[in-house]
Amino acid sequence: MTRFRPKYVTFDCYGTLTHFQMAEAARDIYGAQLDEPRMAQFVKNFAAYRLDEILGDWKPYDEVIHNSVERTCKKNGVAFRPEDALAIYNRVPSWGPHPDVPEGLAKVAKEIPLVILSNAMDVQIPSNVAKLGVPFHAVYTAQQAKAYKPRFQAFEYMFDMLGCGPEDVLHCSSSFRYDLMSAYDLGIKNKVWVNRGHEPANPYYEYTEIKDIRGLPGVLGL
Repeated sequence: MTRFRPKYVTFDCYGTLTHFQMAEAARDIYGAQLDEPRMAQFVKNFAAYRLDEILGDWKPYDEVIHNSVERTCKKNGVAFRPEDALAIYNRVPSWGPHPDVPEGLAKVAKEIPLVILSNAMDVQIPSNVAKLGVPFHAVYTAQQAKAYKPRFQAFEYMFDMLGCGPEDVLHCSSSFRYDLMSAYDLGIKNKVWVNRGHEPANPYYEYTEIKDIRGLPGVLGL
């Protein structure tokens, strides 16, 4: 990627900036019922069902989690309790950033406005954003867009709210399936993949790879 000074640097939040801990939550609740191979399969299925649940019309994230947990339990032969799904959902606001995030963001925030586009509810994300330790120009949620990423509607809502287009932003995410594939299809030329280890590299999508957010200022020439 050539050096580019965007109008905004836009981010995925959970997984990229905030340490996403759905797997840990599932292990805390179901680990006593499953041996390690079955628990690993449960976690894998839970992630897949969460993605499947957000690909249609928007619904509140507590329903996404409820349905995903219920379907995962059914697939894995585990008793489902609604209170377990609610407990997982309620953990989200307690999550803090990856250790590398505050330092990297602080350098960029001095020069370029930062924006978050997140698959979150409005009531969830303020606590997570506050823990990142830097000011954000805007935080947009799936609840506001009435669509979850990877649906294009979520990104288009962000563009409309910012009054800009794909050519004006650099989008940063640790996920191809939720962010970078859609960003590519929508014409966001400047993309950064944060390799957090939860998805394999896919050079087709034309990105700059960094191992953590401390590498982002260098991508921007800061």
